[in-house]
Amino acid sequence: MSDKKESCNCLEFNPVSAPDYLPKEQLRGLQSQRLRKIVSLAYNNVQLYKERMDAIGVKPEDIKTIDDLRRMPFTQKTDLRDYYPFGLFAVPMSDVVRVHASSGTTGKPIVVSYTKEDLNVWSSAMMRCMAAAGLGKGDIVQVAYGYGLFTGGLGAHYGAETLGATVIPVSGGHTDRQLMLMRDFGTTAICCTPSYFVHMIEKAEELGISFEELPLRVGIFGAEPWTEGMRQYIKRNAGIQAFDIYGLSEIVGPGCGIECVNHDGLHILEDLFYVEIVNPETGEPLPDGEEGELVLTTLSKYAMPMIRYRTHDITSIIPEPCSCGRTLRRIRRIGRRSDDMFIIRGVNVFPSQIETALLSVEGTLPHYQIVLSRHQGLDEMEVQVEITGEMFADTISGMEELRRKISYSIERIVNIRAKIMLVEPNTIVRSEGKAKRVVDNRQDDVK
Repeated sequence: MSDKKESCNCLEFNPVSAPDYLPKEQLRGLQSQRLRKIVSLAYNNVQLYKERMDAIGVKPEDIKTIDDLRRMPFTQKTDLRDYYPFGLFAVPMSDVVRVHASSGTTGKPIVVSYTKEDLNVWSSAMMRCMAAAGLGKGDIVQVAYGYGLFTGGLGAHYGAETLGATVIPVSGGHTDRQLMLMRDFGTTAICCTPSYFVHMIEKAEELGISFEELPLRVGIFGAEPWTEGMRQYIKRNAGIQAFDIYGLSEIVGPGCGIECVNHDGLHILEDLFYVEIVNPETGEPLPDGEEGELVLTTLSKYAMPMIRYRTHDITSIIPEPCSCGRTLRRIRRIGRRSDDMFIIRGVNVFPSQIETALLSVEGTLPHYQIVLSRHQGLDEMEVQVEITGEMFADTISGMEELRRKISYSIERIVNIRAKIMLVEPNTIVRSEGKAKRVVDNRQDDVK
């Protein structure tokens, strides 16, 4: 990377302000102003943007308002891999103060970067998200996301500190210790994946720890899709308010948006991250209320701007204003991704649909795995699901009735009959991060 890239001191965002209630026209003016700077920076410093804009005849001066954004080309995850590691940086390396990266499970990791000002914006975004969840100075926030190259841990950490809360930087894993600290330190809020918190609930029961006796009142859960059924399970078994937070490393990390106390969609911080919904197949913008692929543009991130980034997350914009008073638009909670879909006998299936079906049946636990296989040329789907100890100890006829109910519930939602395997509690491997829901063995089977 050449050090000829321009150093950017474009930040005019006040880290302690929270423009969640800006009038619409004032917000649009701010978005347009920031978009012009981002497009100019990207065009002048990033080869990918210059080549793609030149190819379609668009110059930075053509982008005058936020409505002109749709003239810009899309970016996607393959671009980050193609320009690995530093090819999308828009500032000299001397201005980059932090680098994060994905786990790299599908090849080279996705590398993202931040200037000092970018980190201030990120901390402010997380602060606003936590405030929307009812947290503030005096709260004790236990961060059980992983630290290191993963953005979750440090993102939540700096957001809580900016809020004025006390931070317990536990990171992931060591569940017994997590629960001990939660009890001994008086944790009032936990940040982790929802599947890991469900594991905490089970471990607490084993250790004789009652959540009713803990001061914990808020959970901020993200990094994986989760359903309303999972929220109700957490609320029922831990007695806390569970908030869905949204973010992705390519944009900034956690903090792009969060639910407010109404739990009716996620408010996106639109002064920092502009939202579009497009047709996943054609890329054409869709009107508010219509489901499609979420596309995000960073408006205040300068080390590595992302313009019209295709997230593959499927959602829609909620057109009605929220009763909380925020003018930021909301998206419906993300239950599926266009790229986590699998096809069984010509039917599109998403893991979140299976989770919804399972959690609607009494006696099941929110731990499951979908195993795909191929037998004599036909695709088969087996759903392994944990059931409560009481149900597992029930009669054979009782177990068969539960299996029938689960099978019917899945077939009703996805129109596919699955093989159901009922397993004892704690049989399915737990994850300290994102849960692995699908095991696809079809490529290993003899065809």
